[in-house]
Amino acid sequence: MPDLKATRSAIAAGDLDERLARLYGDIPAARARYLHLTDLFEAQFGDAADLRFFSAPGRTEVCGNHTDHNHGKVLAAAINLDAVACAARSDDGRIIVKSERYPGDTVDCGVLTPQEKERDKSAALVRGVAARFVQLGYRIGGLHAVTVNNVLKGSGMSSSASYEVLVGTLLNYLYNDGKVSAVEIAQIAQYAENEFFGKPCGLMDQMACSVGGFVQIDFADPAAPVITPVSFDFASCGHALCIVDTRADHADLTDEYAAIRREMEAVAAFFGKKNLRETDEAQVMANLAALREKLGERPLMRAMHFYEENRRVAREAEALGRGDFETFKAVTIDSGRSSYMYNQNVFAASRPEQQPVALALALSEAILRGRGAWRVHGGGFAGTIQAFVPLDLLDTYKAQMEALFGEGACYVLSIRPFGGTEV
Repeated sequence: MPDLKATRSAIAAGDLDERLARLYGDIPAARARYLHLTDLFEAQFGDAADLRFFSAPGRTEVCGNHTDHNHGKVLAAAINLDAVACAARSDDGRIIVKSERYPGDTVDCGVLTPQEKERDKSAALVRGVAARFVQLGYRIGGLHAVTVNNVLKGSGMSSSASYEVLVGTLLNYLYNDGKVSAVEIAQIAQYAENEFFGKPCGLMDQMACSVGGFVQIDFADPAAPVITPVSFDFASCGHALCIVDTRADHADLTDEYAAIRREMEAVAAFFGKKNLRETDEAQVMANLAALREKLGERPLMRAMHFYEENRRVAREAEALGRGDFETFKAVTIDSGRSSYMYNQNVFAASRPEQQPVALALALSEAILRGRGAWRVHGGGFAGTIQAFVPLDLLDTYKAQMEALFGEGACYVLSIRPFGGTEV
């Protein structure tokens, strides 16, 4: 088994280049990043034999804004930003995961119940993933790992989901010969976040990070989501995917996010259902007056957004499947307008004077009208927007966005065809 020195030599010599090329465009930068991982591993754990490398991407929501929590449909894609790990098995019965910028986590493999002191902390995610592996009959064991994550926290690219999927990928390959499916790893990650971390998230983020590429997900039955990969060569379309971080404060917006799900479910409850996917759209539309009297107007508009957004997901996936990027862009703009007008998650009603996402969308339309596409990205209110930018406008778009929101606010990304994987 090669030791740490031999592993470094192999990376520097280009032995991993073919595998790195599948995930990254810039091979020298990827080599440097993985060599840095070995330095971090040595500083934390010393030498080790049989070091292995793993990666789990962030994701972008392409269509299906605020639909998954009501069992709707989503089109998502993995991106080329990722969480990576250098890891080796250990025989001490502990899962030790050290992150470059954080203290790291240590989990005893013999203690796999939720720990109150870990709620809202990354250790809960590690423990929850390990616990679910055991519950499902898979193997776990001790391991030492160091991680580096360039999926930006709070960016709408799902840094937490990429980390959860990375931990699941470590256990999958180190102890289960890679036999746990990408779909099941996503479900394990969601379980960890729901039951151990304490966040009642949907499954879209974990699924996109775990499966990779463009993927259409139907959450009619969240326990058995229907996953449909969408074949499209993004590199051939002449556009860049840009995520613009408005760098606004997310603090105290929890209820704004929660209200969307709560109001959609209130419409469903009017008909004795738990979520909008179980309701009949025609019946809802036939009862608007009674619904308005009981619930007010906003829940009804959010319900209308949900039904139409599900149809947009299918239209976008079909357009990509036949290589029709122009139709895809048109539907993307429709999705963004629906989120703005009906779902109303572009700015917080409690802070009408603060509208950074709305401003980013307005500037995007001014630059890209008739050429590109733009929409709110992820949860909304104070986060990021997404834009598909023609390559000849990319420099202009990036410069104007960063003049407004600061240097480095515009991320130029690509779609990654692989999900969580051993490198």
